[in-house]
Amino acid sequence: MIKSALWLATGALLIGSAWFLTRPLSPHAASVQAQRAEAEAAEPACLRRDPATPTLEAPEPPAGLGGRLGLYVAVFDPVTLRPLRAVVQDPDGQYPLASSYKQAVLYALMEQVQSGKVELSERFDVSEADRSLGAYPYDGSNVVTLAERMIHNSDNTATDILHRRVGLEAVQDVADRLKLCHTRLLLPTKTWWTAQAGWGGPDFPQEDLLHAAERYATAPREQQLALARRLDERARESNADRLSRALDRYFESDRYDPRIDLNTQNASTPFEFAQLIAHEFLAPGLEEPQRQLFNRIMRLGFGQQLLEEKSLVFGGKGGNGWRILTMTGYYQNARGEHVVYVFMNHESPQVYTLPETRRAFRWINAAARRLAEIPPVQQSPAPPLSAPDAP
Repeated sequence: MIKSALWLATGALLIGSAWFLTRPLSPHAASVQAQRAEAEAAEPACLRRDPATPTLEAPEPPAGLGGRLGLYVAVFDPVTLRPLRAVVQDPDGQYPLASSYKQAVLYALMEQVQSGKVELSERFDVSEADRSLGAYPYDGSNVVTLAERMIHNSDNTATDILHRRVGLEAVQDVADRLKLCHTRLLLPTKTWWTAQAGWGGPDFPQEDLLHAAERYATAPREQQLALARRLDERARESNADRLSRALDRYFESDRYDPRIDLNTQNASTPFEFAQLIAHEFLAPGLEEPQRQLFNRIMRLGFGQQLLEEKSLVFGGKGGNGWRILTMTGYYQNARGEHVVYVFMNHESPQVYTLPETRRAFRWINAAARRLAEIPPVQQSPAPPLSAPDAP
C-alpha cells in the first residue's frame, strides 16, 4: 500500500517575475514595454496557441510512461514572451499540477514583498491548523526559510502557510492576468486533499464528490473563490495525520476517480503553464532585490542535472502524487535561447510515479533536440540573463 505521506512531498524547482516598474525606464526598456503592450493588445480574452508558431509533434515517449501525457517544450522570445518554435503533445489538455504549482506561490510572494504587503522578516509558528501532509518547518521560521523549504523540499506546510499569507486569490491572479483560462491555482495542498478525502462539508460531500468537484472546476471565478475559502476553513479544522489515513482509504477504494484529481487539485495545460513560466522568468516586473531572491530560491529546485543542454540560468519545479507526475522549468542555453519545458502525466499506470522522473526527462530532452529541427526564428534583442549569485 502506498501511503500518501510518502508520495506527497517530492519534486522541486523554480520561477519568477512580476509586471510593474517603479524606477525610470531606459530607452531599451521602454521599447521592450511598448513591444509587449502591442503584443498584448492583440490577445483574445483567453490566451490561445498561435497557429503560426512553427511547431512539431513530440517524439514517442519512452517506454514505461503511460496514461495521459502532455508536453510543451519551446524557445521563447524574451521581449514578446511568445514561443518562437515548439515541440508538443496534447498542449491544450488540462492536467493536475501537483507540487509544480508551488512556483506560482513564490512568484506571488515576491510581488507582495516588493509592494510591502509581506516582510521577509515575518516569522510563523506551525499550528495544527497549518500542518499539511509530510514533514513540516520548525516554529519561528521566517518567510525566506519557508520559501526555501517550499521549493527545495517541496514542503506542503510551508507552501500552505505562504499561500494563505498572500491570499488564495493572489496566486490565482498570477494566471488570470495572463488570460490563462484553463489554469486554476486557488487551493493550498491540505485544502485539495481535504476535498479528495470527502471532508469538505456540504460543498464537497463524500457521497457526491465527483459532481461536487466538477461544479467547483466549472464555476465562475468568484464562485470558485468562495468555494475555495469555505473548503480552506474545513481544511484548517482537519488533523493532518487523520487526513493522510483518509486519503489512503480513498485512493485504494472504488470511490477513487481521476476526474476528481483534475477537478479539485490545482491544474493547467502544458501550453498555459509554459506561458506562466516564460512570463515569470522574462517579464521585467520584480525589482533587483526580489528578482535575485527569487532566482536564488528557485535554483534550489530540481531538474537541472537531468537536462542534456548546458544551462546558464535554470529554474524548475516538479511534483508527484497518486498516478500524477509533473516536471516544469526554464533554462537559458549556451546559444542564449530561452527554453521552457512542461511535462504532465495523469492517470499513470504507476501509482507511485517518482521513479518515472528520469523517463520524463528523457522525453523532455528528446523534445529539446527536436526543436533544433525547426529553423530558428530571430528573437527580439534583449539583454542576456546572467546566472544568479550562489546561495
